Amino acid sequence: MAQNTSSTESPGRIPDLLRDQVHLIKREDCDRYKINSIQDSLSFEKGSFVVIHACQLLAQKNDGIVLVGIAGPSGAGKTAFTEKVLNCIPNVVVISMDNYTDASRLIDGNFDDPRLIDYDMLLGNIQGLKEGKSVQVPIYDFKSSSRTGYRAVDVPSSQVVIVEGIYALSERLRPLLDLRVSVSGGVHFDLVKRVLRDIQRAGQEPEEIIYQISETVYPMYKAFIEPDLQTAHIKIINKFNPFSGFQNRTYILKSSRTLTVDQIKAVISKQHKESTEETCDIYLLPPGEEPEACQSHLRMRNRDGKYHLMFEEWATERPFIISTRITFKVSVRLLGGLMALGYTIAAILKRSSHVFSDDMVTVKIDWLEQLNRRFVQVQGRDRLMVNNVAGKLGLEGSYIPRTYIEQIQMEKLVSESMALPDDLKTKLSIYDNMVSSPKEALFRASSDRVAMRTKHLKGGMSQSYSNLRDKSVAKLIRLTIGDIRFDGRIANQGIIQLGEQLSTLNERMDEFASHIEELNSNIGNSALTGPMLTNSSSATDMASPLTEEYSFVQETISKLSLHHGTPH
Repeated sequence: MAQNTSSTESPGRIPDLLRDQVHLIKREDCDRYKINSIQDSLSFEKGSFVVIHACQLLAQKNDGIVLVGIAGPSGAGKTAFTEKVLNCIPNVVVISMDNYTDASRLIDGNFDDPRLIDYDMLLGNIQGLKEGKSVQVPIYDFKSSSRTGYRAVDVPSSQVVIVEGIYALSERLRPLLDLRVSVSGGVHFDLVKRVLRDIQRAGQEPEEIIYQISETVYPMYKAFIEPDLQTAHIKIINKFNPFSGFQNRTYILKSSRTLTVDQIKAVISKQHKESTEETCDIYLLPPGEEPEACQSHLRMRNRDGKYHLMFEEWATERPFIISTRITFKVSVRLLGGLMALGYTIAAILKRSSHVFSDDMVTVKIDWLEQLNRRFVQVQGRDRLMVNNVAGKLGLEGSYIPRTYIEQIQMEKLVSESMALPDDLKTKLSIYDNMVSSPKEALFRASSDRVAMRTKHLKGGMSQSYSNLRDKSVAKLIRLTIGDIRFDGRIANQGIIQLGEQLSTLNERMDEFASHIEELNSNIGNSALTGPMLTNSSSATDMASPLTEEYSFVQETISKLSLHHGTPH
């Protein structure tokens, strides 16, 4: 039976600290200790602390070098994680498995085939370090796909050696590892990071990289890498957003107000260029993302027969939409590869645009086929200039702080949630610009539901509300909360809780409506006795506190929204 050695030996230590999650256990196959697996996945920051602490404990307990394997899919952030460990533990040796690639074994351009790794040399180097010897580690050039030389590596004074690579937890290495670490992220951001890395490292074309990922990298990951990651002692989830480091932002002001060509020409520079565009945008939903909450669609654009892939993220800083975008020219065949990675088509948007642009701003009159109406966009890199031009065009007060995909999402949800009488549909109408945001549409819908239910309850009547509509309102709550973003972050978690409370109150109101319906049925089938009337009156009175609580939640959400500068 394995002996259990815990790192929590100090009396009175507060439980559940990060360091207290690290426990050493005796290995059964040799006289060494390893880390007992931590079941829960850790964030990048917490994971780095735990790994560093684990390395220190292992170095104290084991003789010779401590061998750590850090594995994960391509683009997950293994190198960045390793560098974080190096910053805290000096004199650590890092062996990258990429340098052990033997390109002479390459078949069909599959550089992620595990058979390309020269395991004989890698295992020989590891054994040499274990014996306290200096070893010769190969150097691999990615642009020429060849081994260009060797470098001498000595046993580190820290006693810690990290093997980093997509197959660092493979079956041939696992028996040698004292600590096994996996680093993984989402397919979407991993894809972006892999593309950016390979452009810089190997000089490949973006389309070639993405096609290679869908044809070879992802299948190899599913078949060979993912099963190995399940054996990790410590699992790291890297939620790093590759867009966060980009400073080239486009500021956009959008309105549904009607403008003439002469009005635009009177404001924009006389040296402007005028053109027309026919655009078809295919919005792809990343794997695992919810359609109503996604803020990082992958967009494939067809314009003039040419296709471009757009990695895009946006934020709302009212009244501006702020877009960060990376664009690559690709071929249409790439769409199949992306769908093989798990992307799905969220929407296809066709747009006809009349474009006016000068050196500072671009003004567009867009006709959207899917929404069947026009919008005006003023966009540019200079925020003040965009605001100035939009003001001169008389757009102030009519701004719509939503992207087109958000507009489509909102209108779809509102349409699904509006299984209501015609008078309420009119009040909720977003087609005539009567509401400024999904939040306002939700508030109006909820308020009218309260008033209507109260009226029918006090009259001894009940009304049924469809499950589909209630689910859509719940989705609209999520979209509404997402509409209060600043730089991609949720502005107030309290609104989420109140939204949930509002949804619960809806259910309670439905229960009371059903109760009244049952009482009315009993009244109709029996004589009107005193007790029966008393019960009916009592049920109606019980609805009043519910209505007051419901109204209180609505009022609180409104105050919170105003507190964050969100217009109603």
